[in-house]
This record gives sequence, structure tokens and C-alpha cells, in this order.
Amino acid sequence: MINYPIRLAVRADENAITQLIERSVRKLSIKDYTQAQIEGALKSAWGLDSQLIDDQSYFVVEQHKQIVGAGGWSYRKTLFGNNDEAARDSSLLNPEVDAAKIRAFFVAPEYARRGIGSLIMHHCEQAARKKGFTRLELMSTLPGKPLYQRHGFIAQSAVEYPLGNRLTIQFIPMTKTL
Repeated sequence: MINYPIRLAVRADENAITQLIERSVRKLSIKDYTQAQIEGALKSAWGLDSQLIDDQSYFVVEQHKQIVGAGGWSYRKTLFGNNDEAARDSSLLNPEVDAAKIRAFFVAPEYARRGIGSLIMHHCEQAARKKGFTRLELMSTLPGKPLYQRHGFIAQSAVEYPLGNRLTIQFIPMTKTL
């Protein structure tokens, strides 16, 4: 396994992260979602939430001076979505009763299944523990479910998320006890 450099994302990374997200989703989600679902989700459900960068809870993995993976965790109530998501809630979570959120994991298609997602997950879990959280939750895409299951997340019943124009996309809520 290659030792990939990982660091906290900074605002200067936003364009590179957005490009990574779009490439990742368009290539790695095509077997599970239609093109219309992918493009619709890129407008709301998928994308960069810069609050994670500001909170210093979003990580990037680099290879050859390019960001090839990104993902993070949050101590805020928003479970998923990008900067434009109307339902964002930046209220703080209470680690004594709430689960930290695992958020926005994306890997460059040419680096998929090389341990980058696992590396980011390890850093997220460590950071959440350090802040006192004992549980995690996330909203998984269909292609992301195997990664999260390998890390001990338990899948709940799938949900349909509205994308507009009578279009929906299926996601899977998942939870884990640390």
C-alpha cells in the first residue's frame, strides 16, 4: 500500500476539491445512478461544504501535487449536502448525545480502491474521538456503501432524496459506534 500524504483542507483547495468531486461522481457512480441523478445530485446533495474546511475537519490526500481524495467529519447537525443545500443546519452537536457526521468522501477515479477512503476515515474517526464523540453517522451513496461497511458502519433502510423535477436519488443512512 502506498503511503499517501494527508492534510487538512484549506480554502485555497476549494476549486481542486470541486473538480475532484465532479470527476469522482461522474465516473464512479455511473453504475448505480443515472446521468440525470448524478447531475441533479451535484447541484445539492453532493459537493463541497466549505464549513468543513473552516471547521478544520475536512482532509485531502495528495499525489503528484494533485488532490486525489477528500473527505471529512463534522460536529454540526448537517448530515450531507453542499454549500447551496437549503436544509443545512450549522448548529453544534453535543458529543454526549449526538453522533458526529462523516461527510463528503470522494476519490479520483484513477485512485479508487487504493486505500485513500480508508486513510481519510481513520483520520476522521480519530478526530471525532478526540472531540468526545462515541458514535458516527453518515448518508452513503450506493457506490460508497462497501467502504463504510468495511469500517464497521451498519446500513439502515435506503431513503429516496428529492432532486427536483420529480427526480430522486437513493441514499443509505449508516451508523457506527466508536
